[in-house]
Amino acid sequence: MKRRRVIISGASGLVGSALSTYLLNAGYDVVRLVRRAALDADEVRWSPGSGQIDAAIVSGSYAVVNLSGHNIASLWTKRTKELIRVSRISATRTLSEAISAAPEPPQVYISASAVGYYGDRGEARCTEETSCGEGFLAQVCRAWEATAAVDGPTRVVNFRTGLVLSLQGGLLAKMLPAFRCCLGGPLGDGSQYMSWIDLHDLVRAIHFVLDAEAISGPINAAAPNPVTNEEFTRTLSRILDRPAVFRVPEFLLRALPGNMGAEVFLAGVRAIPEKLLKSEFKFEHNVLDDCLRDLLKSS
Repeated sequence: MKRRRVIISGASGLVGSALSTYLLNAGYDVVRLVRRAALDADEVRWSPGSGQIDAAIVSGSYAVVNLSGHNIASLWTKRTKELIRVSRISATRTLSEAISAAPEPPQVYISASAVGYYGDRGEARCTEETSCGEGFLAQVCRAWEATAAVDGPTRVVNFRTGLVLSLQGGLLAKMLPAFRCCLGGPLGDGSQYMSWIDLHDLVRAIHFVLDAEAISGPINAAAPNPVTNEEFTRTLSRILDRPAVFRVPEFLLRALPGNMGAEVFLAGVRAIPEKLLKSEFKFEHNVLDDCLRDLLKSS
């Protein structure tokens, strides 16, 4: 049986690295798109900034997974915000155009997005039917998803991903040193909702959607039980057996440049993965306490 080829952009990142390993173990051929010279047989150089990619790689592949994008946790200077926007749009456009032009287009195109699409929604439950919100991140996500549209039969899925929990990288890995030194605490009043997902569950969800022909368009890639920042803080503190009393004042976060504090740290999104739940995808971690305990038990 012919092995199915999956092309991954952003394969060196936290999610891309985990996904590459997972799919290889599941019997797929994985091709990693890189911006430097290719060093291995499974790497192909591309230049998303100039729209260059080897069309022969895209044609005949089973799937394309687009995970490219500059880190939103970088300080939001004017230049950084432009990098956040352009890095996502240029990479997505390059892949979308290659798929549209491919003589033998892939069956599925999974393109990353984020729950930031919904903006700051307070306590409101956000399903995939919820409208786009306001703010820089929401508008970036809206353009990001629109750019993923392709001509032809390829099924397109936009993964609106929440906070990815892992000890290998991301926000949790950055938070742990402070919490272990008893310097952790809520952000502002802590009432903002955090939509989270275990890294392994995210990778499993991507794999699941590769073959789930009934799923298309946006999906919320987040565990079904989002929590407030206060709940997240208290849960992590309890599991580490460390106090978390150093609340970060809201005014300090709002003083961050580019409105970063308001959109990244104080905005709340209560995203519900309605499509995944209806498709009977099974989360291994749908409760934060269990997820954090499993992640931290070997650390």
